[in-house]
Amino acid sequence: MTRRALRETAIQYAGLTAVLLLLVAVFSSQSENFFQHSTLVSIANQIPDLTFLAVGMTLVLVVGGIDLSVGSLLALSSAVLGYFMVDCEWSLWAALPLCLLTGAVCGLFNGLISVGFRIPSFIVTLGMLEMARGATKVVTDSQTKYIGSAVESFGEPLAGIMLSPAFLLAFCTVLLGQFLLTQTVFGRYCVAIGTNVEAVRMSGIKAAPYSIAVFAISGLMCGLAGLAQTSRLSSADPNAAIGIELSAIAACVIGGTSLMGGRGNVISSFFGVLIIAVLQTGLAQLGVSDANKQIITGGVIVVAVILDALRGRWGKSE
Repeated sequence: MTRRALRETAIQYAGLTAVLLLLVAVFSSQSENFFQHSTLVSIANQIPDLTFLAVGMTLVLVVGGIDLSVGSLLALSSAVLGYFMVDCEWSLWAALPLCLLTGAVCGLFNGLISVGFRIPSFIVTLGMLEMARGATKVVTDSQTKYIGSAVESFGEPLAGIMLSPAFLLAFCTVLLGQFLLTQTVFGRYCVAIGTNVEAVRMSGIKAAPYSIAVFAISGLMCGLAGLAQTSRLSSADPNAAIGIELSAIAACVIGGTSLMGGRGNVISSFFGVLIIAVLQTGLAQLGVSDANKQIITGGVIVVAVILDALRGRWGKSE
């Protein structure tokens, strides 16, 4: 990484940290219950599912794609886990591979169709959103499957550190995703594809396998997110995670990932997840209605998109 790139990354991290601390300070001054250990730990243990989705979404956005199906794939993966654990009476470790495989296979399908037929990923994943949601209702018979203690341990805080295994795994996934994107040939090719796919092809590199792979990785992240949400709710809900794909995209954009491809940072996307979580929790403690929370959160997303557009223009002018 060049000195300029290091400086820009440091500035980006500093800016995101400042925004996060500012939100914490504002909500702490308005609510005496916000800046407490229990609240902060609760926020950390509620974000693993969104964190997993943001990792996969960052990689997809970097190659110039988008995945609108992540919420439905999360629900479908959770439904598969619930079906085998409740209806078939399998253990968590026996059902988990099928949960992860469900997400990965659906993500692979997204990639194969989008890349293979050169169809915009927006359209393909929109179709998958509907198909996966329908499949979820078929698997669960449109009823919530209560699993209980057999899956709760993954989402429960560990003694001493008060953080759940789900959060620790999600954080490790963030670090692994950042390493994959910035320190491997795979990651450099993904950035190059998102920047100028034709130049990549002319240099003799086959772009398709890399683009397909990031969709499969995104699907796998949906499987992990399904496990995280199921463990937190102790059940598989066919209506789970509706609209979470927008939060995942918002987290990435807030973190500086470009919607046009070619630029992204997994750790910054994790900062975006934290900002969204702190914002939503703080507004809830202040008694803000759900409608107003949506307005405020949507406004934050719009501002992030505007800043992303301005950043892109400034980059071209330099």
